[in-house]
Amino acid sequence: MTETLTLAAILIPSLIIAIVFHEVAHGYTALLLGDPTAKERRRLSLNPIRHVDPVGTLLVPGALALAGAPVFGWAKPVPVMQHRLDNPRYGMMAVAAAGPATNFVLAAVGAIVLGLVAANTDVSAGEAGLLVQGVFYFILINIFLGVFNLLPIPPFDGSHIVEGLLPRSVVSYYEKLRPFGMLLFVGLIALTWFAPELGVLENTVGRPVEWALEKYLSLASAIGS
Repeated sequence: MTETLTLAAILIPSLIIAIVFHEVAHGYTALLLGDPTAKERRRLSLNPIRHVDPVGTLLVPGALALAGAPVFGWAKPVPVMQHRLDNPRYGMMAVAAAGPATNFVLAAVGAIVLGLVAANTDVSAGEAGLLVQGVFYFILINIFLGVFNLLPIPPFDGSHIVEGLLPRSVVSYYEKLRPFGMLLFVGLIALTWFAPELGVLENTVGRPVEWALEKYLSLASAIGS
Protein backbone atom coordinates (compact mmCIF):
# COMPACT_ATOMS: atom_id res chain seq x y z
CA MET A 1 0.00 0.00 0.00
CA THR A 2 2.85 2.35 0.86
CA GLU A 3 4.46 1.73 -2.54
CA THR A 4 1.16 2.45 -4.30
CA LEU A 5 0.71 5.73 -2.43
CA THR A 6 4.32 6.70 -3.19
CA LEU A 7 3.71 5.98 -6.87
CA ALA A 8 0.51 8.07 -6.84
CA ALA A 9 2.42 10.89 -5.10
CA ILE A 10 4.90 10.83 -7.98
CA LEU A 11 2.45 10.41 -10.84
CA ILE A 12 -0.22 12.96 -9.94
CA PRO A 13 2.09 16.02 -9.57
CA SER A 14 3.83 15.02 -12.82
CA LEU A 15 0.46 14.76 -14.54
CA ILE A 16 -0.68 18.13 -13.18
CA ILE A 17 2.48 19.83 -14.48
CA ALA A 18 2.10 18.15 -17.88
CA ILE A 19 -1.56 19.10 -18.18
CA VAL A 20 -1.18 22.70 -16.99
CA PHE A 21 1.68 23.45 -19.40
CA HIS A 22 -0.27 21.72 -22.17
CA GLU A 23 -3.32 23.92 -21.65
CA VAL A 24 -1.37 27.16 -21.18
CA ALA A 25 0.49 26.43 -24.43
CA HIS A 26 -2.87 26.33 -26.23
CA GLY A 27 -3.83 29.67 -24.72
CA TYR A 28 -0.53 31.45 -25.44
CA THR A 29 -0.46 30.20 -29.01
CA ALA A 30 -4.03 31.41 -29.52
CA LEU A 31 -3.05 34.80 -28.08
CA LEU A 32 -0.08 35.08 -30.45
CA LEU A 33 -2.36 34.22 -33.37
CA GLY A 34 -5.02 36.78 -32.53
CA ASP A 35 -7.38 35.19 -29.98
CA PRO A 36 -7.09 36.75 -26.48
CA THR A 37 -9.97 34.70 -24.99
CA ALA A 38 -7.76 32.66 -22.66
CA LYS A 39 -6.02 35.81 -21.45
CA GLU A 40 -9.34 37.56 -20.88
CA ARG A 41 -10.52 34.63 -18.76
CA ARG A 42 -7.26 34.48 -16.78
CA ARG A 43 -6.32 31.03 -18.07
CA LEU A 44 -2.73 31.84 -19.06
CA SER A 45 -1.59 31.25 -15.49
CA LEU A 46 0.56 28.29 -14.44
CA ASN A 47 -1.45 28.15 -11.22
CA PRO A 48 -2.91 24.60 -11.29
CA ILE A 49 -6.06 25.72 -9.50
CA ARG A 50 -7.15 27.62 -12.60
CA HIS A 51 -6.87 24.48 -14.74
CA VAL A 52 -7.57 21.51 -12.50
CA ASP A 53 -10.68 19.48 -13.22
CA PRO A 54 -11.47 17.54 -10.02
CA VAL A 55 -12.46 14.45 -11.97
CA GLY A 56 -10.03 14.51 -14.89
CA THR A 57 -6.94 15.82 -13.11
CA LEU A 58 -7.29 14.14 -9.71
CA LEU A 59 -9.94 11.41 -9.45
CA VAL A 60 -9.38 9.54 -12.73
CA PRO A 61 -5.54 9.51 -12.71
CA GLY A 62 -5.53 8.67 -8.99
CA ALA A 63 -7.86 5.74 -9.53
CA LEU A 64 -5.83 4.55 -12.53
CA ALA A 65 -2.60 4.75 -10.53
CA LEU A 66 -4.10 2.74 -7.67
CA ALA A 67 -5.45 0.19 -10.14
CA GLY A 68 -2.09 -0.16 -11.86
CA ALA A 69 -3.57 0.94 -15.18
CA PRO A 70 -2.04 3.47 -17.63
CA VAL A 71 -2.33 6.91 -16.05
CA PHE A 72 -3.85 9.78 -18.00
CA GLY A 73 -6.22 12.64 -17.34
CA TRP A 74 -7.38 16.04 -18.47
CA ALA A 75 -7.83 19.60 -17.28
CA LYS A 76 -10.47 22.23 -17.90
CA PRO A 77 -9.91 23.11 -21.58
CA VAL A 78 -8.45 26.55 -22.22
CA PRO A 79 -11.09 28.53 -24.14
CA VAL A 80 -10.17 29.24 -27.76
CA MET A 81 -12.50 31.06 -30.15
CA GLN A 82 -11.53 29.91 -33.62
CA HIS A 83 -13.27 32.83 -35.34
CA ARG A 84 -11.07 35.30 -33.41
CA LEU A 85 -7.86 33.82 -34.79
CA ASP A 86 -6.15 35.76 -37.58
CA ASN A 87 -6.32 32.65 -39.77
CA PRO A 88 -9.02 30.43 -38.25
CA ARG A 89 -8.27 27.32 -40.30
CA TYR A 90 -4.51 27.09 -39.90
CA GLY A 91 -4.41 29.04 -36.64
CA MET A 92 -6.52 26.36 -35.00
CA MET A 93 -4.08 23.71 -36.23
CA ALA A 94 -1.20 25.59 -34.60
CA VAL A 95 -3.14 26.07 -31.36
CA ALA A 96 -3.99 22.36 -31.25
CA ALA A 97 -0.42 21.28 -32.00
CA ALA A 98 1.04 23.57 -29.31
CA GLY A 99 -0.24 21.38 -26.45
CA PRO A 100 1.33 18.06 -27.50
CA ALA A 101 4.47 19.88 -28.69
CA THR A 102 4.88 21.37 -25.21
CA ASN A 103 4.59 17.91 -23.66
CA PHE A 104 7.33 16.61 -25.94
CA VAL A 105 9.53 19.56 -24.94
CA LEU A 106 8.86 18.84 -21.25
CA ALA A 107 9.80 15.20 -21.85
CA ALA A 108 13.09 16.38 -23.37
CA VAL A 109 13.74 18.56 -20.31
CA GLY A 110 13.01 15.54 -18.13
CA ALA A 111 15.46 13.42 -20.15
CA ILE A 112 18.19 16.03 -19.65
CA VAL A 113 17.50 16.12 -15.90
CA LEU A 114 17.49 12.31 -15.76
CA GLY A 115 20.85 12.17 -17.49
CA LEU A 116 22.36 14.75 -15.15
CA VAL A 117 21.00 13.01 -12.06
CA ALA A 118 22.29 9.64 -13.21
CA ALA A 119 25.72 11.11 -13.93
CA ASN A 120 26.13 12.90 -10.60
CA THR A 121 24.40 10.74 -7.99
CA ASP A 122 24.27 7.18 -6.78
CA VAL A 123 20.91 6.13 -8.25
CA SER A 124 20.86 3.07 -5.99
CA ALA A 125 20.53 5.34 -2.96
CA GLY A 126 17.03 5.85 -1.58
CA GLU A 127 16.37 9.53 -2.31
CA ALA A 128 18.30 9.52 -5.60
CA GLY A 129 16.47 6.38 -6.70
CA LEU A 130 13.13 8.00 -5.92
CA LEU A 131 14.15 11.09 -7.87
CA VAL A 132 15.12 8.99 -10.88
CA GLN A 133 11.80 7.16 -10.69
CA GLY A 134 9.93 10.45 -10.51
CA VAL A 135 11.74 11.95 -13.50
CA PHE A 136 11.22 8.75 -15.50
CA TYR A 137 7.48 8.87 -14.93
CA PHE A 138 7.47 12.61 -15.70
CA ILE A 139 8.99 11.80 -19.10
CA LEU A 140 6.59 8.92 -19.69
CA ILE A 141 3.49 10.92 -18.73
CA ASN A 142 4.42 13.80 -21.02
CA ILE A 143 5.05 11.45 -23.93
CA PHE A 144 1.79 9.62 -23.32
CA LEU A 145 -0.21 12.84 -22.98
CA GLY A 146 1.32 14.26 -26.15
CA VAL A 147 0.70 11.15 -28.22
CA PHE A 148 -2.77 10.52 -26.78
CA ASN A 149 -3.90 14.05 -27.61
CA LEU A 150 -2.78 13.60 -31.21
CA LEU A 151 -5.43 10.92 -31.74
CA PRO A 152 -7.82 12.17 -34.45
CA ILE A 153 -10.82 11.75 -32.14
CA PRO A 154 -12.92 14.87 -31.45
CA PRO A 155 -12.37 16.88 -29.31
CA PHE A 156 -8.68 15.86 -28.98
CA ASP A 157 -6.00 18.08 -30.48
CA GLY A 158 -5.41 15.63 -33.29
CA SER A 159 -8.93 16.18 -34.59
CA HIS A 160 -8.29 19.92 -35.06
CA ILE A 161 -5.06 19.17 -36.91
CA VAL A 162 -6.87 16.71 -39.18
CA GLU A 163 -9.61 19.27 -39.87
CA GLY A 164 -7.00 21.78 -41.00
CA LEU A 165 -5.39 19.24 -43.34
CA LEU A 166 -8.60 17.93 -44.90
CA PRO A 167 -10.06 19.51 -48.05
CA ARG A 168 -12.76 22.02 -47.17
CA SER A 169 -15.34 19.88 -48.96
CA VAL A 170 -14.68 17.02 -46.53
CA VAL A 171 -14.40 19.01 -43.28
CA SER A 172 -18.17 19.30 -42.82
CA TYR A 173 -18.49 15.50 -42.86
CA TYR A 174 -15.67 15.10 -40.36
CA GLU A 175 -17.25 17.69 -38.05
CA LYS A 176 -20.36 15.52 -37.85
CA LEU A 177 -18.27 13.05 -35.85
CA ARG A 178 -17.79 15.56 -33.01
CA PRO A 179 -20.92 14.57 -31.03
CA PHE A 180 -19.66 10.97 -30.98
CA GLY A 181 -16.07 11.77 -30.02
CA MET A 182 -16.57 11.57 -26.28
CA LEU A 183 -18.55 8.35 -26.63
CA LEU A 184 -15.58 6.85 -28.46
CA PHE A 185 -13.25 8.15 -25.75
CA VAL A 186 -15.39 6.63 -22.99
CA GLY A 187 -15.48 3.37 -24.93
CA LEU A 188 -11.68 3.43 -25.16
CA ILE A 189 -11.41 3.86 -21.38
CA ALA A 190 -13.97 1.09 -20.80
CA LEU A 191 -12.07 -1.35 -23.01
CA THR A 192 -8.82 -0.46 -21.24
CA TRP A 193 -10.35 -1.12 -17.81
CA PHE A 194 -12.66 -4.06 -18.46
CA ALA A 195 -10.96 -5.83 -21.37
CA PRO A 196 -7.22 -5.32 -20.81
CA GLU A 197 -6.50 -8.54 -22.72
CA LEU A 198 -7.44 -6.73 -25.94
CA GLY A 199 -4.48 -4.41 -25.52
CA VAL A 200 -6.31 -1.45 -27.08
CA LEU A 201 -3.94 1.22 -25.77
CA GLU A 202 -0.86 -0.98 -26.11
CA ASN A 203 -1.51 -1.60 -29.81
CA THR A 204 -2.40 2.00 -30.68
CA VAL A 205 -0.98 4.71 -28.45
CA GLY A 206 1.44 2.30 -26.80
CA ARG A 207 3.60 1.70 -29.85
CA PRO A 208 4.53 5.35 -30.59
CA VAL A 209 4.90 5.98 -26.84
CA GLU A 210 7.40 3.12 -26.54
CA TRP A 211 9.32 4.37 -29.59
CA ALA A 212 9.49 7.94 -28.26
CA LEU A 213 10.42 6.77 -24.75
CA GLU A 214 13.35 4.85 -26.19
CA LYS A 215 14.60 8.01 -27.94
CA TYR A 216 14.26 10.15 -24.82
CA LEU A 217 16.05 7.59 -22.67
CA SER A 218 18.81 7.46 -25.26
CA LEU A 219 19.14 11.24 -24.85
CA ALA A 220 19.34 10.83 -21.07
CA SER A 221 21.94 8.10 -21.46
CA ALA A 222 24.04 10.26 -23.78
CA ILE A 223 23.97 13.14 -21.30
CA GLY A 224 24.77 10.88 -18.37
CA SER A 225 27.69 9.11 -20.01
